[in-house]
Amino acid sequence: MVAKSAPMVLRIYFALICLCLLVPAQADQSLQAWIDTALPGSILRLPPGTYRGPGVITKPLTLEGMGKVVIDGGAKGTVLTIKADRVTIRGLLLRGSGNSHDAIDGGIMVSEGNQLLIENNILEDVLFGISLHRTTDSIVRHNRIRSRGTDSADRGDGLRLWYSTGNRIEDNDIAHIRDITVSNSPHNRYSGNTIRDSRRAFNFLFSHRSLVDRNLLEKNSTGIIALNSDGLIIRGNRILHAMDASGAGIALKETSAALIVDNEIVHCAHGIMADSPMDAINRIVFINNVIAHNITGIYFYGAKGGHIAINNTFRSNLWPVTVIGDGDPMNDTWWGNTWDTYEGFDLDGDGFGDKPHELHAYADRLWIETPSATFFRNSPVLELLDFLERLAPFSAPSLILRDTAPRMQPATTYN
Repeated sequence: MVAKSAPMVLRIYFALICLCLLVPAQADQSLQAWIDTALPGSILRLPPGTYRGPGVITKPLTLEGMGKVVIDGGAKGTVLTIKADRVTIRGLLLRGSGNSHDAIDGGIMVSEGNQLLIENNILEDVLFGISLHRTTDSIVRHNRIRSRGTDSADRGDGLRLWYSTGNRIEDNDIAHIRDITVSNSPHNRYSGNTIRDSRRAFNFLFSHRSLVDRNLLEKNSTGIIALNSDGLIIRGNRILHAMDASGAGIALKETSAALIVDNEIVHCAHGIMADSPMDAINRIVFINNVIAHNITGIYFYGAKGGHIAINNTFRSNLWPVTVIGDGDPMNDTWWGNTWDTYEGFDLDGDGFGDKPHELHAYADRLWIETPSATFFRNSPVLELLDFLERLAPFSAPSLILRDTAPRMQPATTYN
C-alpha cells in the first residue's frame, strides 16, 4: 500500500506495475525492457506469454516464469546471458538460439558469476544448452535440455563448464546434445542427471577432483571420458548401451588416482578403458562394479600396472579383460571379484574359490596385437584356432590377470 503522502507519480508507477502483472505479455514484448526496469536484488515474475530475446542480466536478480513464459531468441546469439552474481533463473522455456559454434550460441550463457541458481527451466531448439564460464558456487538443477536434431557432432554441448569450480549439476534431463564438456573445472559435483542419445555424456579435460554420482547415461557413444583429470570419483552410475565402435562406458586417459565404485556398466563396446596412472604412487581403483554384457569388460592399454580391482562382478562379457602392452600383469591387484568363467570349487565353504582365477590370452593375441584382425574375432576360423590353442598350445599363453581370491557369488546384490 502506497502511503497517502506519496507523490502522485509513485502512485501511478505502482498502478502500472500492478496492471502489467495482470495482463499477459504480448509476443512482441522485449525481455530486455523488463530486465532493465527491475531493481537489483528484486524478484521479477514475468506475466505469462512470449518475450523477445536475447536478454542480458547485469545485476542480482530473480527471473521467474512459473512455467508459463517463453523467451525466444529469434535465432540470434544466446537467448539469455548472465553477467552478475546472485542471479536466479527459474521456470522459463528458452528457445531459438543462434547457430554459431564459435560464439557458443545457446540457451543460457554465464560469462562470469557466483552463487547462481538455474532450475526448472526447459531449453529446446538451442545450439548449446547452459554454459558456465568462470562460475563458482552455483547450482544447475531440474532443467530439461535439448539441442537440435542434427548429427551429434554438429550439435552443441548440453552443459559446458570452463574454469568453473564448486558447482552442483543435479537432476537434469539432457538428451540429443553433443557432449557435456568440463574443461579446467575442478571440484564440481554431477549427481542424478539423465543423459541420453548423445555423443559423450561427460567429457572431462583437466578437471581434477570431480564427483560423478548416481547418473543414468544411456545410448551415448561414450559414457564418461576423462583426460588429465586426477582424483575422480565415479560412483553409483548406470551406464548402458554405449555401443559406438570406439565407445566405452568409462574411459580414462592420463588420469591418476581415480575411484570407480558401485557402478553398473552394461552392453558397451568396452565397459572400462584405462591406461596406467601417470604417477607411480597413484592407483586407479575399481570396487563393487557390475560389468556385464559388454564386448570387452575392462580394456587396459599401455599397461604398466597401478590398477586395483576388488569385489567386481564380471558377467557375460565377450572378453572379460584385455591388456595391450608389455607391462607385468602382476603389477595389478585383483581380489575378490566374481567371474562367470571361473573353473574352480569352494570346498571349505568360505565363499572364495580354492584356487586363483587366471585369465590367459591364446588366439586372442592375434587381434589384440594386430588391430586390423579385430574384424575377424568370433569368426568360425578364429574360434577353432582358439579352441586348438587351448587344447594344445603352440606357445605359452600370455597371462592377463590373476585374481588370488575369486568369489563364488557377487559381494553385493545389484538390482
